[in-house]
Parts: sequence; C-alpha cells; structure tokens
Amino acid sequence: MKSGAGRDRSITKKWARQTQMVRAGSMRSELGEMSEALFLTSGFAYANAEQAEARFNGSEEGFTYSRQTNPTVSMFEERMAVLEGADIGRATGTGMAAMTASLLAGLKSGDHVLGSRALFGSCRWLMDELLPRYGIETTVIDGTDMEAWKGAVQNNTRAFFTETPANPTLEIVDLKAVADLAHENGAKLIVDNVFATPVLQRPMELGADIVCYSTTKHIDGQGRCLGGVILCDKEWDEEFLYPFYRHTGCAMSPFTAWVMLKGLETMGLRVHAMCDAAEDIALALADRVTDVRHPSLASFGQSELAFSQMDRGGTMVVFELPGGRDQAFRFLNALEIIDISNNLGDSRSIATHPWSTTHKALAEETRLELGITPGLIRLSVGLEDTEDLKDDLLRALEIAGS
Repeated sequence: MKSGAGRDRSITKKWARQTQMVRAGSMRSELGEMSEALFLTSGFAYANAEQAEARFNGSEEGFTYSRQTNPTVSMFEERMAVLEGADIGRATGTGMAAMTASLLAGLKSGDHVLGSRALFGSCRWLMDELLPRYGIETTVIDGTDMEAWKGAVQNNTRAFFTETPANPTLEIVDLKAVADLAHENGAKLIVDNVFATPVLQRPMELGADIVCYSTTKHIDGQGRCLGGVILCDKEWDEEFLYPFYRHTGCAMSPFTAWVMLKGLETMGLRVHAMCDAAEDIALALADRVTDVRHPSLASFGQSELAFSQMDRGGTMVVFELPGGRDQAFRFLNALEIIDISNNLGDSRSIATHPWSTTHKALAEETRLELGITPGLIRLSVGLEDTEDLKDDLLRALEIAGS
C-alpha cells in the first residue's frame, strides 16, 4: 500500500476535526480505492527470508501478523490518534479490553492505582476485584473532590483512573487539576472518555496521558460491532502498551476496524445532532421529573466545570423516578419508540436501568454510594425525531405515574 495524504501528520493536524474524522490515516493501494481497503488476513508473505528477518527485527517497516498490526486496523488507529492528539493508537476487541490493558500494561505488583468511585460497572470491578488479585493496591474516592484525590495519593501511586462524565450519574471530574496532581506525584492519568467522545472533549489537551474508548459506542454508534482503543504517547507505548498488546492478543479484527472507520466519518454529525436532541429532551423532562441531569440544565451543579472542558453537554440524559424499581420498570415498559437496552451512543435512543443491568455486579451499598438508585434511568439520546422522543418519554412517564 502507498500512503495517502492522511498518513502525514504534518498535514492532517492542520485539518478541521470533521475532515480528520473522514480522511486522517487513510492509505490507498495501487488500485486507488476510495473506501478504505478491508484486509481480512491473519498473516503476510515476504519476498524472501531476509525481508522476513528484517520485519521481525524492526529494521524494515511492514506488517507481520494481524495480532500485532494490520493495514485496516492501522488506519483506524491512526485516525483516532490524530483526533485525540496522541502519538499512538492501539485498537482492541472490546472497550473493556482497552480499559483493562490501559491499567495492566503499565502496572506491577506493589503499585497503587487511585481512581474515582463513579466508573462504569466493569471498570469499577477492575479496581475493586481484578487489580488486587495481582498485588496492585487500589483506592477509590469521590472524583469531584480534589482534597480526596490529594489525600489518597501514596508513595507507590503509579496511575490515576477516572471517567468524566461518569457512567451513569454524569459526575464531572476536573481533568486538568487531576492531571496536574498525578504528574506532581510521578503518576499517569488514564481517562475513560466514552460519554464525552473525542468530538466534545479532548482529555490530552487537559493533561491526560492515556485515553480509552469503547468504540462500540458513538464511534461505531450504530449497534454493529464491539471495539475499543487506547491512545497514548510513543514512549509509554513502546515500553508498556505494545508488548502487552502484542503478547496478550487483545487486538481488534480488521473487519471491526473497517466498520469503525466508516462510523468515524459521520460521528461528528451524529454526536452534535444527538446533543441538540438531548438538550431539548432534558428541558422537557425537567418539567415533569424533579431530578433530571444534563450539563446544559441550570440545575446541573457542575455545569461550569463541564463546559470548561467539554464543547457541549453530551448525548446522555439521566433522571430519577421517586417510586424506585417498580416505577422505573413501569416507565420502561411503557416506551414505544425508545428501546430498553444496555448500550449507549447509538443512533437509536436507548433507556437503561443501571441498578438492575450495567451496575448490577456492584454491591448494593456501592451502587447507592455512587448515586445509582433503583429509580435511576439513563437515557442515551439517538437520532430519531426529537418531538417523537419527547412524546414517547412524556407518555411513558404519565403511565408510570410521574
């Protein structure tokens, strides 16, 4: 393959973000295809034994095995790296593979990780259950409280781990302040940026060292494929991430990478349209439900911080029904357009009951500590007509008794 203009960072970094989402990282073969080529191959042949040796010892660039690198996957990784402002991207089979690799790759027994308590359920499980099994100490604190971050740092703290906005409560963490604290203590800041997407928030511009995504969400955004990606600098990749990635086999498939490339082309358009709808829906719900959360609402206590690091308030609206699980279930079962599911960032609107699904694995006291109650609903706003969505929500609320 020959490189297209998108492979030259000196050119692509000058482009607007929408142009980057369509063209960054693209490579064309001698056939001159317009859409990125899909390389469904496990391995690659060499012209001679000397070339094979050169590829493996690093003296010649090229592909060897798709568990390590693949042309289609590399295009997706490069596009994501350009969008995030990172040196390197490593695409993984799922979002949780990305989160797990971002932690395990750079840590060892005896190290300490400091994390915000409000994390996606499986990420919280990594902190509470998995890392301690391997001798890695963990502490979770209120991520909105800078004094709590400062008070929990230890001499062996090697990583800070956070998600903002948090899933599902939309808590906002001050990324610049946390990054500065991490660096003062010789630690790396790892950020799960799934809710915000690279369209609305660029954590590396605020000091983050490693940024992770479940690309299943807004990047694909159409309910087709599972995937993840880790963005970082070249030094951390060479020392920690790439050896872990290469030898543990968490790579993304070429087909999935191709789907993600197609998703990126429209991600900016989709995310902004979904934000428009989410703002409108949040206002409509606020007239009927006491506790509605979206950064665009005047009642959202962290709006100033949210908009200091995000371009917009996001595609998620969270609200709480006072009647707990029973009322929440009546509401969900009354929906006609919006699906009941546990995904998010999709073109189809999705309502989720975190208490009984995405965060069910957490102890009840932990869920309550995080603000996840039996009446909490997480709404991922899609691309349907906004008036239809509001009608569906308000009718379901009426049936549910709200």
